[in-house]
Amino acid sequence: MIFDKNTVRKIVAEVGEFQMKYFRSMESDSTEVKSLRETVSFVDVESEKMLLNGLMPLVAGAGFYGEESGKSGAQDLVWIVDPLDGTTNFLSGLDQFSISVALVENGKSIYGIIYKPFSKEIYEAESGSGVHYNGEPHTTRLVSDPSEALFMTGFPYRSPARAEGFFKTAAKVLNLGRGIRRSGSAALDVAQLSLGWIQGFWETDLQPYDIAAGLVMMKENGIIVTNENGEDYNMFTDTLMVAAQPSVHADLLDCVRAGYL
Repeated sequence: MIFDKNTVRKIVAEVGEFQMKYFRSMESDSTEVKSLRETVSFVDVESEKMLLNGLMPLVAGAGFYGEESGKSGAQDLVWIVDPLDGTTNFLSGLDQFSISVALVENGKSIYGIIYKPFSKEIYEAESGSGVHYNGEPHTTRLVSDPSEALFMTGFPYRSPARAEGFFKTAAKVLNLGRGIRRSGSAALDVAQLSLGWIQGFWETDLQPYDIAAGLVMMKENGIIVTNENGEDYNMFTDTLMVAAQPSVHADLLDCVRAGYL
């Protein structure tokens, strides 16, 4: 797919600059409740508008699927975006938030870019072209055994009924590797997994806009991505992702199955 990737990088950087104007300076009356633990803000909505306006002219016939505005236009070729992944972090003054943009063709991510505004880090991948970090090619540092692995996850705040399974799994994973981290931005988690900074990840209730960009990054660098049954992960239908380096995935999957199933 031919389009101007420099323009995409410029768009996400401009959105990031806009977000940083409000970071740690949000007024108390500029947000509204979205759900018990999820907040939508003026920044979130405006960021998506900027992405919509910037991305749509780049690929003829492509539709749009955003966290805030939902689906519009064609969906067989579609930009899938999360304008502010880690909204709660943003509103709390924590710098672990990101902008996630993917181009998805027939249900498969073919291009993804994840931008961290606070540090201006850029994670980017295109099918067949590898993963780039801050413009430079980056392969995965592999571990040889699950005991060397660091894991990331997210709490099941959208589905409290799955909390028991989550904590059962977490208890097993604690004994599997070097530890567990929870960042609050799944987009950044899977981008960092693709680079080998962490070695395993699992989470329930992910939405396509959370991980569409990261899926192409993980595929390009050899990360195994499945559902809880060990089948290829489908971002539109599966409710639980298990992703890890080849030496780690089977053991992580066993922990997830023992916890949730």
